Amino acid sequence: MTLSPDRWHAIVRGEAHDPLAFILRRVLWLTQWPYRVGVWWRNRRFDKGRNIHRVSVPVICVGNLTVGGTGKTPCVEYVARLLREHAYMVAILSRGYGAETGRNDEAMVLEENLPDVPHYQDRDRVALAHTAIEESESDVLVLDDGFQHRRLARDLDIVLIDATDPWGSGYLFPRGGLREPRTNLRRAGIVMITRCDSVPVEKLDELTAEVNRIAPGVAVVRTVHTPMALLNGTNQTSVTALAGRTVAAFCGIGNPEAFRATLKAMGANIVDFRSFPDHHAYRREDVDELTGWAANLPADAWIATTQKDWVKLRIGELGGRPLWAVRVGLQFQSGQMEFDKKIQEVVASERDGSGNV
Repeated sequence: MTLSPDRWHAIVRGEAHDPLAFILRRVLWLTQWPYRVGVWWRNRRFDKGRNIHRVSVPVICVGNLTVGGTGKTPCVEYVARLLREHAYMVAILSRGYGAETGRNDEAMVLEENLPDVPHYQDRDRVALAHTAIEESESDVLVLDDGFQHRRLARDLDIVLIDATDPWGSGYLFPRGGLREPRTNLRRAGIVMITRCDSVPVEKLDELTAEVNRIAPGVAVVRTVHTPMALLNGTNQTSVTALAGRTVAAFCGIGNPEAFRATLKAMGANIVDFRSFPDHHAYRREDVDELTGWAANLPADAWIATTQKDWVKLRIGELGGRPLWAVRVGLQFQSGQMEFDKKIQEVVASERDGSGNV
């Protein structure tokens, strides 16, 4: 049996209460144990230094503990932009999840927002690292979604935790969303809590205290994902343009509810919302279906999607209406100076050969 992402989320979060969901939760609970053993064995080998490859330049990793979207792309963009501002030659490495051919959505967004930063994609990120150093003369490598990809040695692990669902329902995959036990957060150099504006401050304080218990001494910073602009091809307008407007939206990302919340925070009156699987590859039939959907919306409705979806569609309108993409950036609530300083210290210490972080 194949579960859709929406159905799987409803089951593991306890939102589905039908008899089949009850049975599937028990089955998924059992199947997490072989996965747990595999994760333990794999990490044990890496902890002993086996099959780890170090390259000649610093590597900064941005990753997470859970499946789905925690907001890694804005963080990768922030780190790469920070390093470029300090005159470092940066390259981004990623596996390329969801890319049937060519680049995936994250790569296309990053290439659009950071045109002077090369982005390499392949399953073998050790080989990618050597390629980036040779071809682009990179001073620093940013490893996107690489916390579990331990073959490539890194000088700093930045681990993102989504404040709205920090531990993936509390279970390992497939019973929950954890890729590995939360105790492995101890490998992190910085923990970034994302979407902090979506939960009460009390919950953030509790989450910070829990992180401190799991990984004593690890720096914890708080961020939000802030809408930066509305894009329509080469056209751009302020995010305030959606305030008070009737809006229909769609997306194919790991956390569609986060996008819905973003639109509501922008003041949009959402009359319809469609979600596709994460990294959805839009086909002609999808565009035709969305065109028909758009044509039947209220006359005053605007259509919005994420930048990750727009870079795959590359169309200016649906059903005779403009299609607006929301560009999102990272904004710190706390810890920005500490975060920036840590990044610069890691790169500077590796560059001068001291190796001290």
